Amino acid sequence: MVRIQRRRLLASCLCITATIFLLVTLQVVVELGKFERKKLTNSNLQDGHAKMEEVPKQLIPFLKKEALTLNREKKWEVDSYPIMLWWSPLTGETGRLGQCGADACFFTINRTYFYHHMTKAFLFYGTDFNIDSLPLPRQAHHDWALFHEESPKNNYKLFHKPVITLFNYTATFSRHSHLPLTTQYLEGIEVLKSLQYLVPLQSKNNLRKRLAPLVYVQSDCDPPSDRDSYVRELMTYIEVDSYGECLRNKDLPQQLKNPASMDADGFYRIIAQYKFMLAFENAVCDDYITEKFWRPLKLGVVPVYYGSPSITDWLPSNKSAILVSEFSHPRELASYIRRLDYDDSLYEAYVEWKLKGEISNQRLLTALRERKWGVQDIYQDNYIDAFECMVCTKVWDNIRLQEKGLPPKRWKAEDTHLSCPEPTVFAFSPPQAPRRSSLREMWIPSFEQSKKEAQALSLLVFGKPSVPMLSMNMKCIRTWQ
Repeated sequence: MVRIQRRRLLASCLCITATIFLLVTLQVVVELGKFERKKLTNSNLQDGHAKMEEVPKQLIPFLKKEALTLNREKKWEVDSYPIMLWWSPLTGETGRLGQCGADACFFTINRTYFYHHMTKAFLFYGTDFNIDSLPLPRQAHHDWALFHEESPKNNYKLFHKPVITLFNYTATFSRHSHLPLTTQYLEGIEVLKSLQYLVPLQSKNNLRKRLAPLVYVQSDCDPPSDRDSYVRELMTYIEVDSYGECLRNKDLPQQLKNPASMDADGFYRIIAQYKFMLAFENAVCDDYITEKFWRPLKLGVVPVYYGSPSITDWLPSNKSAILVSEFSHPRELASYIRRLDYDDSLYEAYVEWKLKGEISNQRLLTALRERKWGVQDIYQDNYIDAFECMVCTKVWDNIRLQEKGLPPKRWKAEDTHLSCPEPTVFAFSPPQAPRRSSLREMWIPSFEQSKKEAQALSLLVFGKPSVPMLSMNMKCIRTWQ
């Protein structure tokens, strides 16, 4: 009789435990689902994400570094190497033994290795990180590593402390990341110094008879930075040639209309004719700096920049870009650009560094010299290889510590590894402006909703039920014991 009562009590305890997990899961699902139901039907939305501005060249299938591959003649034991399981199928590799210096790890997207005793780390690509599929329950010996080079618009949850701190290792655009990708869109110093596309100032002055002083090329309209609102207002004070889908008033040749052509020689030569280029990021985050900034610098065009508040840390020289943040209103910015347009000596001060081939920013020079990966360089690892090897090396470091009887070193991401402020909108409302788009109105509610999603997701991963429910369950277990 006593045994029957204990079994019933144990069954009740297990039921309560299952209920707690179910409630936690439901809370997450509810939070993650609220905004999904509000998703707007928009031509710029695909699968719940805004359409990418350009195809990131870095993620186009890349040449992998030499790997030890499994074949019929030479088999190796997976049990001999730590397994790095890509939970996001970014690489498409079902199995590869990768060499990282003196260490080697087995990299795979095959989720059947989830329960393998040699699985040490799970690798995530940020855009694909979602509640629908996570390697849970998380084991104490499982490290999580995040690779995310994109802006917050691709996955706002990651940009809140409860989620970013779930990871042990990070590779993000932040300089504070374990593997900083801040210069991911810059091939090297030489492309900045290059005069290949530079159009002489006298020629640019002559071209001003048919070209505006400013050029704008964007096809991802109304992003979180609200850049189109600013540019629309600026256009009321100064002429701007806009070639993209956003605010378009000028057409590119047919063969250059595809966003994939934005690094074509023909496109470069068109942009290089202008004196100034509006370089506005899709989000305002420290160290989030894209090709929009580097492209005009490479072409000998002065960027008029809006985006990363920390951009001054990455300028080639103190006077190489015009910063929108230094002007109280587009009216003042337009007035300043007109001054430079009319005064050659003032304008030349912004391109002097390029003409002389002098880059004075030591932070930029050091970052490019010390980074462990290359951009479009077949002689260097790409940044995904570098990310994999960073995780592999840290896992091996801990294996060696444990072999010596020492505790492993616990790495943990901090909120500075991926952090962006809440998006804002500009207050410009000229009478002729079109009605606000539904996409523009979406970003702030999306950010607010992502805070709740982040809390719920953290709760699910760590499995922390409410105090009353935890107390009830512990009391039940003590009674059974």
